[in-house]
Amino acid sequence: MAKLKNPRETVFWSTFSAWVLSILSICKMSAAQDYCEISVSEIDPLNHWLISEGRLLGDEVEIVKGYCEGLVQLGVPLARARIAQTYSNPLLSAWGVIWTPHKVHRYTVGTTILSTDAWHGSPFEYVVTQRRPLRKRLVNLDFEAEHPVYAELAAEGATDFLAIPLEHGNGSVQGTSFTTNAASGFLSEHIRYLEDSRYALAAALEPIAMRESQESLLQTYLGHGPAEEIEQGHINRGEHRTVSAAILFADLRGFTEKAETWPETQLLAMMGDYFEMVVSPIQQMGGDVLKFMGDGILAVFDVEDSAEKSCRLAAEAAEKSMINLRDYNEDGLRNGREPIEFVIGMDFGKVTFGNIGSPDRLDFTVVGQAVNVASRVQELCKELAENVLMTASVAQYMGDEVQSVGFHSVRGLAEDIEVFKTSAKLG
Repeated sequence: MAKLKNPRETVFWSTFSAWVLSILSICKMSAAQDYCEISVSEIDPLNHWLISEGRLLGDEVEIVKGYCEGLVQLGVPLARARIAQTYSNPLLSAWGVIWTPHKVHRYTVGTTILSTDAWHGSPFEYVVTQRRPLRKRLVNLDFEAEHPVYAELAAEGATDFLAIPLEHGNGSVQGTSFTTNAASGFLSEHIRYLEDSRYALAAALEPIAMRESQESLLQTYLGHGPAEEIEQGHINRGEHRTVSAAILFADLRGFTEKAETWPETQLLAMMGDYFEMVVSPIQQMGGDVLKFMGDGILAVFDVEDSAEKSCRLAAEAAEKSMINLRDYNEDGLRNGREPIEFVIGMDFGKVTFGNIGSPDRLDFTVVGQAVNVASRVQELCKELAENVLMTASVAQYMGDEVQSVGFHSVRGLAEDIEVFKTSAKLG
């Protein structure tokens, strides 16, 4: 057994010792039957750590670090390990951890890489699609006939490469890879250690991968705020909280006519562009998109203890959206694309976040007069030929950046309200 060098190694081997002692205790109890066979592999302590203390860490970086250090302690000449996990996310295809003796860090991979040569023909594509290990000795390899990643690794001093699939309980396959700089490459016992520990490694990382995907999907479909509420267990019908927030309501003009005359592909592409033009600034300004309602967008800006910040961030998001619209239409004019128009209304006031619906079908939403008023104010944009309008509750924090366009009646309110436009007309 190798000499212990640090506390982490002590954890591995103390866990192993306790495990063996428990088995011996069982054997002693079974002495009357005169049988007890123990088959212990050198990799067993590391596997046991992965599925016990390691799994409970809940930290992918620490798990991979402990795993790789355990392999090195067993004599595996690791120079680099890359442990990847797939992501349920529209923008990211995977996340993972890269380990070297000097640094451990997490990384993410965008979905766009799946359509590039970085993925096609790569060792990760092979192990994920074929569900089989892949080994490449990098010494004297014909790099021109291989994927570029092998040449990159060899340039860093790698002599041997091994990729192994990790399988999760839902049937998905994750990719892992290991390299060594040792002149002899990986020996058979090293490969056996790596292959014999892959199930325990998958078991340690799968709960984290599931949580990552769950959080990602909740945020993608519900927004950051509702996702946090649900993750914290606020899932019962009627649960709610009341806050003061700025509400932004955007609506695409002429959508019904376009839906009747435009080809479906063109219509969906335009709607995707529209949503991106509005949603990106909302997120950049710290807002939360709560709903897509047909061609409408409902967003909330809730900066704790600061009505002014909430309102100004909402107004900045609206302005950036209109700049995006202007640029989009100017580009469309040059390329023969029909221009589009959308409008934005804003209000500030008390709103209630909460779960509504039937007992077995809930929706996390926001309700309140500010939501209704913001919707009605955006309807005034067409009547007043403006792109962006806001109530006095928002305008009071905008100084000379806004101008009053008078008092107007809005559906649902007994009295007329004063609405304001931005000083510079955009769009």
